[in-house]
Amino acid sequence: MSYLLFKNIKDVSLFLRVILFIGCLTAFIHLFGIFILGDFANDSINNIRGDFGLDNFIEVFAFYFLLFSKKYFGKSLVENKILQILVLGVLLISIYLYFSRTMLVILFLIGFSMLGYAKITKRTLVFIGFSVAFILLLYVYLFSVKLDRNSKGVEAFLYKIKIAPEEIFKTKIDRENHKELWDHWRGYEANRAFELMKENPSSYMIGTGYGSLVNLKFKAPLGNEDMKYISRLHNGYVFVFYKTGIFGLVLILIFLIRLYLKIYRFNTNNLNQLFVNRLISSIGLFYLFTTLIISGIYIPRDAIIFILGGLLSFDTHRKSTDKIIEQ
Repeated sequence: MSYLLFKNIKDVSLFLRVILFIGCLTAFIHLFGIFILGDFANDSINNIRGDFGLDNFIEVFAFYFLLFSKKYFGKSLVENKILQILVLGVLLISIYLYFSRTMLVILFLIGFSMLGYAKITKRTLVFIGFSVAFILLLYVYLFSVKLDRNSKGVEAFLYKIKIAPEEIFKTKIDRENHKELWDHWRGYEANRAFELMKENPSSYMIGTGYGSLVNLKFKAPLGNEDMKYISRLHNGYVFVFYKTGIFGLVLILIFLIRLYLKIYRFNTNNLNQLFVNRLISSIGLFYLFTTLIISGIYIPRDAIIFILGGLLSFDTHRKSTDKIIEQ
């Protein structure tokens, strides 16, 4: 829908302003809920996230649209310097107070891409090396201290960061141990999908069908009801593999990698196009990462697809214009 909408408008500046407006509006609503309607000083992170939202990736894009608009377009989306700093601050505070590990990683990934580091160069490899060293040091610290999973505030958030890798990849889980089960839920549901595929080896090639369900072997309290059969998995790669087999998995990887490779195709003299291509590449990285942990492009009511559609429309318009000029 956004592709068709902005294909007719052909105004990148209007597109950026729309996303910035939406991001600011949701950030103010989020902070109003936390500080005015909620009890921020006493609430746990789980309660804050449950009451006021798990994440909002549009705010991350809105933050970078405002931050980089002057660099790429010669004019900031918010001309008043004080107001610009205020808006950036509100967006950044709101992003942090979602207490979402995924949002923090995405905040880094998009900034990483917009600065040009997503394109593999010697400078990029050095930057990646420092980033990996920092992450390793962070985990050395996290595993050297005792963190309580039932604590509040920063300690609870650090505990979630600490268990993040094994939450995805650990599959040998005692289902009767609820602490272990919920801390490694992503790994458990992915393992159940693989166990079901073993019963029908042809599913490795063609999948089990898009309407097929995953049997959890017990009724889990998911959402507002207990569910034994689920249709969507947190691990989007396993989800696609389970539903459509190796062919579907290869196709989704090709699509996401093609988005990422946009960063290698640009005219350095055209800053507007460089901005669009870096954003498309950022979204490719975004989906490559989020597909692993929150289903990526298959997230229900995914808002980033709206941004991607708009950016692809501008990219298509630019290619059509280039062809006309060449003729």
